[in-house]
Amino acid sequence: MTSHPAFPDASGTLTLPGPTGALEVAVDLPGDDVERLPATAIVCHPLPTEGGTMHNKVVTMAARALRESGLATVRFNFRGTGASGGQYDEGRGEQDDLRAVADWVRASRPDDQLWLAGFSFGAYVSLAMAAELQPSMLISIAPPAGRWDFASVTTPTMPWLVVQGEADEVVDPQAVYAWLERLKAEPELVRMPDTSHFFHRKLIDLRGAIRSGVRRHLPAARG
Repeated sequence: MTSHPAFPDASGTLTLPGPTGALEVAVDLPGDDVERLPATAIVCHPLPTEGGTMHNKVVTMAARALRESGLATVRFNFRGTGASGGQYDEGRGEQDDLRAVADWVRASRPDDQLWLAGFSFGAYVSLAMAAELQPSMLISIAPPAGRWDFASVTTPTMPWLVVQGEADEVVDPQAVYAWLERLKAEPELVRMPDTSHFFHRKLIDLRGAIRSGVRRHLPAARG
């Protein structure tokens, strides 16, 4: 049986055993000038077949915003991406990858809330797993409604932040809004005007939207 590494006490990369091989993981902790809160956020990356990795600028900015809010963050490469083993599986096996990472976070930090965030394909994977994993907070950046089959996605019951660029050339913003209406969901929806899929020249605005959107859902600091 493969042993799991301990959750690091400093930022860095590590390898987790995954369903089809190693998973490459990056853990980052809040800076010394930030009060650390009892929550850890997993941030999922966009489509690997289109160059998406855990180093994507939207993913790293989302993680940065969460660390500035006091959370530890975990990014990882889905199967077949970077140093992660296995092969791309069209969103199915990637859900198993997320489950493996979430199980490790919960086993390593049992007193922390688990938060899930994802960008594009990563938003789809985290949405698909939200009902099972029941994160304390869900963050969906440009969820690819209209490009992926969202019919099986259960309406999230936890606090949920959706950030969508109004000039997204990959994910149709109207398809996202129509999907949310069909769900009869009431997430906190941030529509960012003049914003493309990859948030070119809008990454600082994205950072602000995330920090503002999660503020009232942050857990209290430990006494």
